[in-house]
Amino acid sequence: MTMRSLALPLALLLARQVSAHGGHEAVPEGQAISADPIIIRSRWHVPVQVVGTVVAVLAYFLGHAHKGRQFAKNIHASFANSLMLMMVLQVVLGVYLKLHLSKGIHGRIRRFIVICHGVIGKLMPVVSWVQMLFGGITALGFCRGDHLGQCLAHFIMGSAFIAYGILLTILLLVGQYWLRRTGRSQEFFDSLVIAAWGCVNTFTEHRWGGPWVHNDLQHTTMGIVWWCAGLLGIWLSRKRNGRPKRNLVPAIVILLTGYAMSAHPQTLHLSTMVHTVFGYTLMAAGAARIIEISFVLKDRSTLSPDGSDPHSFQYLPPFLLYASGFLFMGATEEQMKLLTDANITHVSYILILYSIAFLLFLFVNVLLHIYAVHAFPDSATVSHAHRRAAASGAAGSARPKPHRSESSVSSFTNVNGGFSRLANGHARTRSEAQQIQEAEEYELQGLISEEDDNEEVGKKAGGDEENPLIAKETGTRA
Repeated sequence: MTMRSLALPLALLLARQVSAHGGHEAVPEGQAISADPIIIRSRWHVPVQVVGTVVAVLAYFLGHAHKGRQFAKNIHASFANSLMLMMVLQVVLGVYLKLHLSKGIHGRIRRFIVICHGVIGKLMPVVSWVQMLFGGITALGFCRGDHLGQCLAHFIMGSAFIAYGILLTILLLVGQYWLRRTGRSQEFFDSLVIAAWGCVNTFTEHRWGGPWVHNDLQHTTMGIVWWCAGLLGIWLSRKRNGRPKRNLVPAIVILLTGYAMSAHPQTLHLSTMVHTVFGYTLMAAGAARIIEISFVLKDRSTLSPDGSDPHSFQYLPPFLLYASGFLFMGATEEQMKLLTDANITHVSYILILYSIAFLLFLFVNVLLHIYAVHAFPDSATVSHAHRRAAASGAAGSARPKPHRSESSVSSFTNVNGGFSRLANGHARTRSEAQQIQEAEEYELQGLISEEDDNEEVGKKAGGDEENPLIAKETGTRA
């Protein structure tokens, strides 16, 4: 099928996509919000996917027609075919869903098609990252023969640190509502992954049955401490009443891992310095995470319900994980030998790796900003009260402060027929008011359930003289 034959169907799909996204601002009389879904499909979804598909197809064929450096049989070329099959399947499923077929068998299989389309879409960034790494490895001829094992360890572990940093960024800026719906603390999921990864490392870092060589023992003990700490973190992630609870175990594991890696023995001076800075960076990530949970958040899950106003310090832990990942991926034996022969110092090399980390952190933040602006549009707008306050900021400092009763009276404002509490004298939008109401209901639900439990305990206390804790509790209340 030629590109010209694809043009008409794609144009029709684009036109239908744009026309399907009208305004969602209609709010029923007397209501604070409309019945429209919070997150809607963006009209840019199909155009961006089409552009990305065209670029990927061109890159695939140009890769076979470059007529430049020749390579032996490699995983980059083999994996490209798998990526193209995934992309073709994704396009076919997307076109099928855009046809909105819902009668007969189409109605029965549509739900599975939607799930499959979503899974492939989420896998594409991961497999694309892997393919880019394969491309760099192939271009330099690395990770062959005896170098394969340590190469895999560096690239897998480094990518894991970067992925962890990206997940922390997502949860920080747009993932708080999802986390609240799960009824789990963030440390539950962190500890679960740490425990699973530790089990894998415990039994894969050493070739069992053979001699213990080089750093086998250190890698294996790191795997042991991970699954031990991970199990503890899972246990501490819930309160006695079952509600989520923050804990410091994942941060401590990161700190200990950084300590171990900073003292990792190496053969080349450059490799020793890069591993040392990697360890220090990872230790800083763990320490920053401890400070964030204990002193910035004070065991709370977030400072703003929608993630629109995080504390500036909260950006530090994920960025340090990005930097740690790039430092570790860039510290393989072959890379260190190549740089040493080129007389490149560790300072220059580390600054380059930090620069790449800054760029990736910027890229992730830009993507999340674009998503958040479309998913929570009210959080990206400045109300008239904010503009007036900013315009009169200088003059306001000279004005006398209002009496407490005056500020209390002005602490509510009418927004589309509903009242929204003011924050520091600034009116909140409908979206902010709704988000805060959900957060307050979430907190009150736990308090109400605890009060109900206490009342039931009080009722039973009169006939439960054998339980001294209940008797003491009711005696204190009386």
